[in-house]
Amino acid sequence: MSDLPTQKKTTLVEIDVREGLLYVKFVGPQVGQRESPIISQEVEPYIRAAGKGLKHFIIDLKSVTFMSSMGLGVCIALRHKASAAGAKPILFGTSKELLQLFAMMKIDQLYKFAKDQGELDLLLK
Repeated sequence: MSDLPTQKKTTLVEIDVREGLLYVKFVGPQVGQRESPIISQEVEPYIRAAGKGLKHFIIDLKSVTFMSSMGLGVCIALRHKASAAGAKPILFGTSKELLQLFAMMKIDQLYKFAKDQGELDLLLK
């Protein structure tokens, strides 16, 4: 996967690359105007480097309690880039409040959702 490390941790995002899988954890509690472009800048090179070998793209939102419109925009943009590479986009550990926000904005139609590890494992099969 090019010269990118297989694991990366910053104050805003944790990235883990495995065979055919890109796991991105947003480090909360909020994804707003300041955090969104930084997260995007960190994740996009990994999507590009994975190319067509990317099968699953997971965004872990367990530690996120607030997301602004820019945060939602990052979720949409990253999803489009991952889908263009052929990956199945999955949101993992999304709170009830964020799920309602995703549904209200119709972003829930762009992703599969896994509320726990068992559901995630099923989606990865």
